[in-house]
Amino acid sequence: MSYKILFFLLCLFSPLSHSNETLSPPIQLATLYHQDINIQAYWVSEKLDGVRAYWDGKQLISKQGNVFNAPGWFIKDFPQQRLDGELWINRHQFEQVSGITRKLQPIDQEWQKISFMIFDLPGSDADFTSRLQQIQKLIQSSDSAYLKMIKQQRVENNQQLQLLLEQVLNNGGEGLMLHKGEAYYQAKRSKDLMKLKKYEDAEAVVIQYFPGKGRNAGRLGSLLVETKEGIKFKIGTGFSDLERENPPPIGATITYKYTGKTNNNVPRFASFMRIRDAY
Repeated sequence: MSYKILFFLLCLFSPLSHSNETLSPPIQLATLYHQDINIQAYWVSEKLDGVRAYWDGKQLISKQGNVFNAPGWFIKDFPQQRLDGELWINRHQFEQVSGITRKLQPIDQEWQKISFMIFDLPGSDADFTSRLQQIQKLIQSSDSAYLKMIKQQRVENNQQLQLLLEQVLNNGGEGLMLHKGEAYYQAKRSKDLMKLKKYEDAEAVVIQYFPGKGRNAGRLGSLLVETKEGIKFKIGTGFSDLERENPPPIGATITYKYTGKTNNNVPRFASFMRIRDAY
């Protein structure tokens, strides 16, 4: 296993220079879905597995505050109005989008695959239902082929919501987003915006490797990770053969999925998903 080579390559393709950093944009963040709501008051959309991006009228900025090196032609016809959305190709294409958008020198042929899927207007003082109408008008009047709107729909009850979730999951989607129609944009974590998935996900830092046994002898068996709350636990599933040969570097932040927690706040059935995008 060439851990040093992997770490070098990650540094090489992760544009984290200070000249490419700005302040983290004022975006709205979601809370977890709970059934104790009036579901008819919410708009529902698919949760896209892409890269979150904020358009400030001049440039695309990541959730962490890094400027995406998008080609000039890609953003040429974007409006001066601020936009909140997702850089997206298709389902199961997160790694590809992440790799394309992190490069210091954008490759035109790669960016032609990407769309900026708009789901909100941070600069508008209207409620969400009205903002959806504003997004539609904005896209209709734009000459950009890369600005698109995420489909929003209503459901009558929680049973319909669960059926829609199953449909999205069966088609390879990640989950659903619920946005309260009468809510205003808030640049913080808000109960007016919720995400619904079959599992929860979170992030942790890799602090130690454990070798594998049997089929995985001679390569990674599991990782010891630590959450920001100081909880340490092992993750031994979710890795591809390639990831076991070249595991995430010590100190890297990974995203994992889990189903509930123990009484000691240790995630149950934790499984590796990916290295967190440094952007």
